[in-house]
Amino acid sequence: MVRDSMAAAFRPSNRVLLQALQILVYPGVGGSGSVSCRCPLGAKRYLLTDNVVKLKEFQQKKVAVACNLSGTKETYFRNLKKKLTQNKLILKGELITLLHLCESRDHVELAKNVIYRYHAENKNFTLGEYKFGPLFVRLCYELDLEESAVELMKDQHLRGFFSDSTSFNILMDMLFIKGKYKSALQVLIEMKNQDVKFTKDTYVLAFAICYKLNSPESFKICTTLREEALLKGEILSRRASCFAVALALNQLAKVREKVKDVPALVAKFDEIYGTLHITGQVTTDSLDAVLCHTPRDRKSHTLLLNKRMVSRRTFQPLSQSLLAE
Repeated sequence: MVRDSMAAAFRPSNRVLLQALQILVYPGVGGSGSVSCRCPLGAKRYLLTDNVVKLKEFQQKKVAVACNLSGTKETYFRNLKKKLTQNKLILKGELITLLHLCESRDHVELAKNVIYRYHAENKNFTLGEYKFGPLFVRLCYELDLEESAVELMKDQHLRGFFSDSTSFNILMDMLFIKGKYKSALQVLIEMKNQDVKFTKDTYVLAFAICYKLNSPESFKICTTLREEALLKGEILSRRASCFAVALALNQLAKVREKVKDVPALVAKFDEIYGTLHITGQVTTDSLDAVLCHTPRDRKSHTLLLNKRMVSRRTFQPLSQSLLAE
């Protein structure tokens, strides 16, 4: 299996773990960049923002499509089933409408059959083609059918149908929220195998998944992806770096036990770990508490500004003070 072969190639040694810690404490030593292990308390519980998932927009579009439909949904589904049986050409607009009309698992099963037919007919005409991947994944997101999305995404017969990063990112986010980290890792590996370009969101998701798996294999995968990104000149977001560092620190918790019989490594570990303490890089809060803290309400700052109606300099009403200046 792909995951087994990938994990086999990512067997980290004790030195690798120590090196990771060294990179965190001594920027530029043993690595290509520095990472701060301090994570802002404003980190969010979710990994993707609404403007990426766009679930509300999708649901609003579903309502609009249903209202403008000529005839009933049942008639529309029946006509598409008939076209499949008669091997008739499936049009782009028909598939778009179908994906907006689905409301159940049975409807999604029909959509899957239509997708296979449509892709078989159009897989050689992808230039400038409509991206169905995000649409289907959002449908699965709405109906809690992530296994259907995973199934299609891994199917070699549909290679190219999910050619965009958004599809993979949304699916990984859905699996992450449900605690299905191994499945999320498989989606990540599939994304890499299909040469779909990673975005900043992808790295956040990838490192968060590895952090939750918290194994030597996931640590090595995280380290490898980070090194590849830096070699490509890609800038990793602070959130992605926080998850990567958190994973390293979690493996921090295990490495001393592994190197206890090697005095030189124990001394090096204690030196690095001590430096982390001295520089204030270690907190008593759990990593989950730091990484998954409820975001602060930005409205509170607006309320404070609104309450301050008197100028601190002139002691006049703030509006009059601003006009005078």
